Amino acid sequence: MVITISREYGAGGHSIGKGVAKALGVEFYDRDIIKAAAAESGAELQEIERVEEELSRAGSFMRMISPSAYRDQSDNIHTIEHSIILTLAAKGTCVILGRCADDIMEKAGIPSLDVFLYASDIHRAVRVSELIGSTNPNEIQKKMQHTDTARRAFYEHFTGKRWGDSRNYNLALDTGVLGYETCIDLICEAARKAEAFKE
Repeated sequence: MVITISREYGAGGHSIGKGVAKALGVEFYDRDIIKAAAAESGAELQEIERVEEELSRAGSFMRMISPSAYRDQSDNIHTIEHSIILTLAAKGTCVILGRCADDIMEKAGIPSLDVFLYASDIHRAVRVSELIGSTNPNEIQKKMQHTDTARRAFYEHFTGKRWGDSRNYNLALDTGVLGYETCIDLICEAARKAEAFKE
């Protein structure tokens, strides 16, 4: 089974994903996917990240002024990442963070436990402050809005689904209320129960 994790920025997706993988003794994939995409396409890692971010941030605007250019760039990157994600999933149980992995698993008919992590702005702001090294409320809020908008645009463009809609996931957890360790425990338990039921 593949565990996919989608998350709001600052909700602890990376930390929880790594925690789940460690607890289950499986691989965790995040930036590894971008690195593999960069290697396969011959592009620099930073270039792949830059294009991804720009496509997500300015999605609707770019589609309006240059639909073919937007489609070519975004589809090329997504196609490479799509292939890499399926290759990783074929190796066995793992945790994959972001990049529409839940939708990719569904369309490929691969069993997955799909998780969405969220938290209140107050809880996320504390984490984001640590991530960006700033205590400026305006900077923190701007970073949160910018990153969530990018993730929403990327997800909705390639899946046709609404990012964060609980109906698209098996578990939706408030990391601010539950805490990281409880979320890790809940995801691991759900994964184990799902595997047992499948068998």
